[in-house]
Amino acid sequence: MTSHQPQASHHISAPASPAAVACPVCSIETVPHDVVDFSKNCEEARQRFLPLAGWPIYYHRCPDCGFVLAPEFRQWSDQDFQQHIYNERYAEIDPDALSKRPAANADLLRQLFGGSHKEIRHLDYGGHGALSGALAEQGWDSAAYQPVPHDPQRLADLGKFNLISAFEVFQRAPDVNQLMQNLAALMEDECMVLFSTLLTDGTVKPNTRLTWWYAAPRNGHVSLYSRQSLTLLAEQHHLQFGSFNNGLHCLFNQLPAWAARLLTPKQT
Repeated sequence: MTSHQPQASHHISAPASPAAVACPVCSIETVPHDVVDFSKNCEEARQRFLPLAGWPIYYHRCPDCGFVLAPEFRQWSDQDFQQHIYNERYAEIDPDALSKRPAANADLLRQLFGGSHKEIRHLDYGGHGALSGALAEQGWDSAAYQPVPHDPQRLADLGKFNLISAFEVFQRAPDVNQLMQNLAALMEDECMVLFSTLLTDGTVKPNTRLTWWYAAPRNGHVSLYSRQSLTLLAEQHHLQFGSFNNGLHCLFNQLPAWAARLLTPKQT
């Protein structure tokens, strides 16, 4: 008779739980929502998938205001962002960034404010110069400032503006309060900030996986906003928030006369 010796059991250590993270908007403790591979990118909406990087990125969700963040990126340096995200392969996962999107956004600003452009001092916050260059060619007073990598211009040397655009910037901000402080410091007493970011409302829900194409660490999409979180963020920085649709929004202190017609009495 063959004797079967019991197999030695192997102790498997469970990975450590993600550290507790406070919501930067309302200070409530966030909950881990899902983990995705670093290679998850926006071009997956067009069926372009990168090989797995084997690098887990945790996203946390605030159960109160609905803000979603990837906490790991708050520790990154400019060099980290340059090496891993805004590198020579970035155009592969954001092919519209170089010319198509800036041209479309310049057209949008001309449509909205072109009749008043002589009254406007404009800054394209987060732009690389294509949008502001297109406006300048048509007589606008327009400049660009890119926070990552740090623009050689000091923020304090830029002056004040009465129109600031921030297209596809908010979701790329690892520190949302620093972003708001920067914008507030650049605003004249009467100023509109026009910005784009898709809202999580109805898309990112408790007890669901984070399959949304816009949650894309490879593109640097590390901060995802609900309408409530943007409203609270604006209030905390003594600004008002308005929303035109699910993707286009504004912040303002006092609205310039040429911008007031865009907003109805119900601003949010």
